[in-house]
Amino acid sequence: MSSSKSPKGKTQEQIVAGFQELRQQQRNIASRIAEVEMDMKEHELVIETLKEVAPDRRCYRMVGGVLVERTVGDVLPTLTTNKEQMSQFVETMGKQLESKGKEINAYREENNIRIRGEEDPKAEAAAVSDSKSGSGSGGVLVANSS
Repeated sequence: MSSSKSPKGKTQEQIVAGFQELRQQQRNIASRIAEVEMDMKEHELVIETLKEVAPDRRCYRMVGGVLVERTVGDVLPTLTTNKEQMSQFVETMGKQLESKGKEINAYREENNIRIRGEEDPKAEAAAVSDSKSGSGSGGVLVANSS
């Protein structure tokens, strides 16, 4: 099977490896988005909490692994800016995720890749047309009441 080649000269193993690589990249992007969204929610929680606190009150912030003492008035604008930047990052990564999905679909079409358990689109279309034309059995049993 390893000697069978596609029209572009790739072996089946190379095609599958390329597909798996694209899917792994897609998973990494989705994972990064989820991670940043979780950080955004933490920022939102802290921002909401600090809005109700006096601006001259002391608070502590972790900066590069070091705990730094600041005032709420100093920290709140920084947190808000960070949250906005994270939101923009998530939006950008969402676009990358979408384009990666399109790239994967194009790769699947180009190399005729089908995933196990997935119907062949051509066979599925034929089954739909058969059921509409009435050539297949309907699968309905009717009992005679005599």
